[in-house]
Order: sequence, then C-alpha cells, then structure tokens
Amino acid sequence: MTGAAIADPANMVGPSDRPARAAILACMLAGMCTFLNVYCTQPLLPYLQRVYNSSVIGISLTVSSTILAVALMAPVVGLMAESIGRKKVIVPSLYALTVPTLLAATSQSLHALIFWRFMQGLFVPGVIVVMMAYINEEFVSSYVGRAMSAYVTGTVLGGFLGRYISGLVAHHFDWRGSFLAIGILNLAGAIVVQQALPKAKNFVRSLGWRHSIADGLEHLQNARLLAVFGMGFAALFCLVGVFTYVNFYLAAPPFHLNSAQLGSVFFVYLLGLIVTPLSGRFLDRYGIRHTALLAFGFALAGLTLTLLRNLPLIIGGLALFSSGIFIFQAVGTVQTGIVAQRARSSAAGLYVTFYYIGGSLGAMVTGWTWIADGWRACVILLMGVAGMAVLLAYGSSRK
Repeated sequence: MTGAAIADPANMVGPSDRPARAAILACMLAGMCTFLNVYCTQPLLPYLQRVYNSSVIGISLTVSSTILAVALMAPVVGLMAESIGRKKVIVPSLYALTVPTLLAATSQSLHALIFWRFMQGLFVPGVIVVMMAYINEEFVSSYVGRAMSAYVTGTVLGGFLGRYISGLVAHHFDWRGSFLAIGILNLAGAIVVQQALPKAKNFVRSLGWRHSIADGLEHLQNARLLAVFGMGFAALFCLVGVFTYVNFYLAAPPFHLNSAQLGSVFFVYLLGLIVTPLSGRFLDRYGIRHTALLAFGFALAGLTLTLLRNLPLIIGGLALFSSGIFIFQAVGTVQTGIVAQRARSSAAGLYVTFYYIGGSLGAMVTGWTWIADGWRACVILLMGVAGMAVLLAYGSSRK
C-alpha cells in the first residue's frame, strides 16, 4: 500500500522530480535535532566525574548507555517503519525524544542520569534508521548522494551544537541547564520537520512482521551488506572512542581545559559541514572505494596530529579525523541502500544496530586502553580500527 500523494506539487520528491529545497532542508534538520542529544555529555565528562566522584568508565556510561539503547532499538524501529510508513515514525520520534531530554535535568544521581540517557537513545532510531530509507525511496538516484549528505551534514551540525551548548551552559550555569536548552531546541526542530518534510509517496507497506523479519535474516546472509555493517561498526567505534577520551586528555595537564573550552573543541565538527556535502558529490562521481580511501587518509592524518603535545595541532588533527569519519558515514548510509535494494528500513535498522554497537564498544574498549596506557595507546587502537573500516568498504563494493 503506497503513501498518499502530496497535494502541493512543489514539495513532491518522486523518482522523476527534482527534490524541493524544503525536503532536503527537512532531512538535514531531522538529523540535526536527533544528534543534539546523542553526545551532549561528552564535554561534561570531567565535570560530571567530579560531581559524582565516579570512575572514568562509570561516567562514560552517560555516553555509552545512549548508544547502546540506539543499537537495541534500531532493528525494532526498522520493522515498524516497514509496516506503518516513514514520516509517521520520524516525526513522533522527534517529539518523543524531547521528553527524556528534559527529564534528564531532574536527575538526582548518576544512575538516574544514565537511565534518562538510555531513554533518549530509544527514540533516536526513529529518525536515523527511517530517514535513510526515506531518502533512498523518495529521491531520484542522481540526488540520493546529495540528500544523504544533507542529512549527514545535519547530524554533524547537531553533534557540534549538542556538545558546544552543553559545555557552554554547564560552565556558566550548571549541567542541568544544558539538558533544558537542548530539549527546547529539539522541540522547536520537531515542529519544523513536521511541517517541511513531505509525506512518503513511494512507500510500500510490508506484508507483515514475519515477512519483515525474513527480510532482515536475508540481509544478514548478504556478505556485501555485512561488510557495510562492519564498516559502520568500525567508523563509530573510532568516533566515540576519540571524542569521549580526548576530553580527559585535554582536561589533564598540560592543557587544563574546562567544560566550555572542551565544548568549543567541537568546533572542529563544523569542517564536516563543508566536507560532507562535497563527499556526497565525490561519492556520486568516483564511487565507494575512492571515497573510503579518502576518508581513511583524513582519519589517519588526524589521529597522528593528536599525538603532538600542541593544542592547535591537536585541534587540527581532530578536525581532519572527524571529517574522515563523516565521509565514512556518507559511504555507509548510501551503500546500505544500494546493496540492500529492497526492505531498506530493515537493512538500515541492521546497519544502525551494528554502527551503534561499534560506538558503545568504542566507549568501553577505548576506556580500558586509556586506563592501561593513556592517549597514545588509544590512538594506536583507533588507527587499526579505521584501517578495518576501509578494508570493509572495499569488500562491500565487490560484485
């Protein structure tokens, strides 16, 4: 059963139509609002560690609990979206995400904060899983790379703003105000996305839950698709590992950065606003392998620079590294739709599950590496994982 046709022809984004600017903007804004929430505690970690007198691993649960919830919920949301539609999942998820974000500000203990962070993660897949399928179905193939890059650009902007706002507000007020500010922004964004995102007109309802589960099992037997999932796993492992423990690295001597300054470090994300749209065009023109190799080069160079005990060079290295990971993200999201070809929400749900399991393990495994031998050991680990990502990208493009 297909979705209803859109009354306003200017907003139509069918396979034969050039996409309306509002449609691409709504994809970007949905990504931005979602990622305001996901990593917002990262610049607060040294601050929260002092507030709750917690270990490094314990306080990092405010990051990994959210990521774990995303991984657990993603396949469920993928199945739901195959049955009830795309926009009908995306918009309610954005509204629902606002609730635990605001309630996190009421937390009286670290356990309560971790609980609300986990609840935030349960609503994130309603956007990040379904938007991938929406773009692959509703945009003509020559615009998929650009639309997907616009969405990833939104996630980049949201990732930056969530961290920057939380660090700034916590430094000048307290950490509770950080969640209030992000919750209000999330609500405003949900209202705009509801109005601007066109209804899906190419959606075909799944034959049922059993059929959707069978589709998921079929995806898990696709070696090329498993390689895409593995690439996503490795990419987020690296991203979370770096941007969780670099906060402890920069809060310690000789840098001594506070919460606001740590939040400002995430200005490096803004380079992704330039790199990610360009990567979409590069991907459309040169293909998966060349784009993945470019991403690996950025990541490797960036990680190397962070080993130098010079703050400007470290920040430059983080900018290069994050840009490389954003390119990997564009490769993974586009390649999922290309390789899956059908039941794309189920495929996207599985991709997101592997992706966020990678992020959750990145927070934990890199933490053990940090405790064992500091930042240098973390960099060596993450270089190896980034190398795995590029090899898997090559594998996914084999016929």
